[in-house]
Amino acid sequence: MTYLAMDIGASSGKLVRAELTEGRISTSVVHRFQNNLIRTGGHLCWDIEHLYDELVAGLEKAGPADYVTIDTWAVDFVLLDSRGQLLTPAVSYRDNRTDNVSCPVTREELYARTGIQYQKFNTIYQLLALRKENPGVLEKAEDLLFIPDYLAWRLTGEKVQEYTNATTSGLVKAGTDEWDYDLIDSLGLPRRLFRRMTKCGKVLGKVSQCGASFILAPTHDTACAVLASPAGPDSLFLSSGTWSLIGCVNDSAVTTRKAMEYNLTNEGAWDGRIRLLKNIMGTWMLQCIRKEAGDISFDEMCKEAQNSRLPGIVDAMDSRFLSPSSMSDEVCAALEEAGRERPAGIGELANVVYNSLAMAYAKAAEQISEVTGRRFTHLAVVGGGCKDAYLNTLAKKYTGLEVTAGPVEGSAVGSILCAMINTGEIRKEYVPAILAASFDIATVQEE
Repeated sequence: MTYLAMDIGASSGKLVRAELTEGRISTSVVHRFQNNLIRTGGHLCWDIEHLYDELVAGLEKAGPADYVTIDTWAVDFVLLDSRGQLLTPAVSYRDNRTDNVSCPVTREELYARTGIQYQKFNTIYQLLALRKENPGVLEKAEDLLFIPDYLAWRLTGEKVQEYTNATTSGLVKAGTDEWDYDLIDSLGLPRRLFRRMTKCGKVLGKVSQCGASFILAPTHDTACAVLASPAGPDSLFLSSGTWSLIGCVNDSAVTTRKAMEYNLTNEGAWDGRIRLLKNIMGTWMLQCIRKEAGDISFDEMCKEAQNSRLPGIVDAMDSRFLSPSSMSDEVCAALEEAGRERPAGIGELANVVYNSLAMAYAKAAEQISEVTGRRFTHLAVVGGGCKDAYLNTLAKKYTGLEVTAGPVEGSAVGSILCAMINTGEIRKEYVPAILAASFDIATVQEE
């Protein structure tokens, strides 16, 4: 059978074609496109129609297939009226509309109920910000669809709220697939917007552009990446890209006071288990610095970083780096506030970020080990960021763990694996062997 995975990240998207032959998955990228933020109505938004048009173009280019899947980032959504018309643009989590939003429920109670870390852009805060800005829009809305759910509906005509993405919202009972309707009611949000969640394996319908059936895999890209990581019982995963998401998979949610203090989050995994993880800014910081520096490639920037001194470390988990007007200035300001020198050039600036990311990985690994009581020996790095050998080496240096890198197309591969499991083409216990046979997974060495 032939599978097409539509994988959209915060910076770009792609369509990956895959087949299984003699226990080995072969993949090829048939279409790539940019995902750009635009200003709409005073807000920083995703160009949702551009994304849909690019998916259609990719599906037409890909040709016949049997199954199609989709995954994107989490928390962002659109609202539809009774006629299926958009009531809201697809406002990005990087927008500032939630900066001054207050929630009547304390963070302690929210964490105990939902197990979701505090991030000012969580869906719960976005909805409260929307109600504050435009009180009538929630009353007009008939459907809330997360970004991948909306795109799936446009392709199939069927509306769902997929489990792994929904669990990131801050409105789901911890460790379950049930909306916390008591919480929703207390916030004055309409119950009708929160439909019964749908889990992986459901076939939504045919996609006309390629004749394939749309099968629901995890729509949250990190959930997909975790399935594609060569992780064992003593492994942490690190989905490395625009964001760095480091964590482990548990049978149940961890909602202790210490887990809340560490701002760890409990999100749904593809098989109904729980991903306990930490959000770290990731290569977004490096992307911004490179862009601000002008005409320099990632390879050049990385080489300069490796050959530069290290002026200091910043907190790569600080929300100040979410969407600053200048990432370079923000990093410099953080260093100066800590009494450190200002970096002299792009190499030193990038080296600060590289080492800060790796230090954050080590800190998060220690926190996760503490709250779970588990001892980890291995860090499985997947996603586009795993191509960065310098970052991988620093991750090994700071964490002291065995580190592996690959597969590169982690989210797309995980989406495809989930589809193959649900169609019966493979069994889940064969996934480690299939990954080993299909992809280059390198063991990271010391410098």
